[in-house]
Amino acid sequence: MGLGKMKTFVDIISVKPVKDSEGFTEKDDVILASVRAYKEDRHGSEKWANRAAFSQASALFRFRKIPNLEVTTDLVLVCSDGRYNIISVEDVKGRGMYIEVLAEKVKSSKA
Repeated sequence: MGLGKMKTFVDIISVKPVKDSEGFTEKDDVILASVRAYKEDRHGSEKWANRAAFSQASALFRFRKIPNLEVTTDLVLVCSDGRYNIISVEDVKGRGMYIEVLAEKVKSSKA
């Protein structure tokens, strides 16, 4: 995977509860890392057909492994297209160089 295909800038975010001055708890985004990633939207190819177990996934992201950061399903990805909940995380070919993430786009509750 070369940098030529990694054209999407992605923020890896953790959602943490934070108390405001009045004592109410709100969810706040904490950016853990900003990386360049390869992004592939869901389409009717054979590769996506083989991912039937992850039928709710709407995008695939691949990016370099970040030292001292474990990417889990508790985190969120944000790019120019929107916000994505992580469904699955996998080390590409088990080499510890690249991470592959299947994610579902978060739809806005506003009409």
